[in-house]
Amino acid sequence: MLAIEGLSKSYDGKKFALSNCRFQVEAGGICAVVGESGSGKTTLFRLIAGLERPNEGRVSIKGEVVSDDSMVLPPQERNVGYVFQDFALFPHLTVSQNISFGLKSYKKETVNKMLSLIKMEEYAQAYPSQLSGGQEQRVALARTLAVQPELLLLDEPFSNLDVGLKSSLRQEIRGIVKEMGTTMMFVTHDLFDALDIAEEIIFLKDGHMLQHSSITDFAKEMEHPEVLQMVANLSTDARRMLEVMAHREE
Repeated sequence: MLAIEGLSKSYDGKKFALSNCRFQVEAGGICAVVGESGSGKTTLFRLIAGLERPNEGRVSIKGEVVSDDSMVLPPQERNVGYVFQDFALFPHLTVSQNISFGLKSYKKETVNKMLSLIKMEEYAQAYPSQLSGGQEQRVALARTLAVQPELLLLDEPFSNLDVGLKSSLRQEIRGIVKEMGTTMMFVTHDLFDALDIAEEIIFLKDGHMLQHSSITDFAKEMEHPEVLQMVANLSTDARRMLEVMAHREE
């Protein structure tokens, strides 16, 4: 679905926010991109979405080059959905109107399907100010999925939620994208988010990719001291989850 080849981006011509990044994501998978603030996570997503032009390298979606150092296919022509960290819902529109925004046909049918998918039928006429953070997140996801993107990008989807809500929402989002058959990538600074629902994981630090592996392979082998340090900072439950994953058969 996605191929990143030698991708680099500098905003000032001196320091690289992303440097020589390369990986592939298979169709239908869920990939987490983990790193601290300033590691290059958001820059990577903006390059994939077409909101930035790379200095070097290329982005290909389904085998078609959509960005390199000489051209950038506009975001609206990539069939990539992007859910921003602040959800970016329109406060003056109802939930149904937010979901239907951008749809050209079959609006009522699609909105009803999305409301059912996110289990918010009774909130169809509610406004964003009347929703909880988790509900806003689900509406933002439904609005993006309504246009049927082949690749879905979520920027820190769980960062503004309390611990109890995070766990249930992670599983809800996983179930929704799997039902839709959409390939998903999400940015997080919390390794536990990745362990809970991702199938593969990418670690970034200071614009460099430290590791890209399946979750099972990651649980068996951590390649960099920085990654080991992140694991050392995990809770007891998270480390126990890693131990279980390491003994899973492929």
